[in-house]
Amino acid sequence: MMDGLGQIEPHWAWLSLGVLLVALEILAPGYFLVWLGLAAVATGVAAWLLDISIPLQLGLFAVLAFAVLYWARRWLAKNPITSADPLMNQRTGRLVGDVVTLVQAIENGRGRARVGDSVWTVRGDDAPEGAKVRIIGADGNVLLVERIG
Repeated sequence: MMDGLGQIEPHWAWLSLGVLLVALEILAPGYFLVWLGLAAVATGVAAWLLDISIPLQLGLFAVLAFAVLYWARRWLAKNPITSADPLMNQRTGRLVGDVVTLVQAIENGRGRARVGDSVWTVRGDDAPEGAKVRIIGADGNVLLVERIG
């Protein structure tokens, strides 16, 4: 079975490895494998066009991988990738500004409010059941609220 693998042209192996690494980046994003994939593709193109030996291909890949990772790290430090929705995984942060109704009066600074289809613990100034409050922040899973009106 290894005879079949020995028949593969080295440039096809490099190109395949590059495509595989870029594809793996899609499955496990982290901005690392894509750069190694680009180095492998560049090595494959060089091996194809220049017909260089396998030890030279390995050396070229090592140099390219180091250079591409170094460049990418510097570029990403200067140009950080910002999220279109920075609060995507912060449910309490997304609730700030919403107006909700107390289902349990706030007494001694603590009560409960209906948020969507669930009930959350809230903290704020005392207010009666049924009062409208605005969410102004969060402390863990406790919503910080202020009474409106």
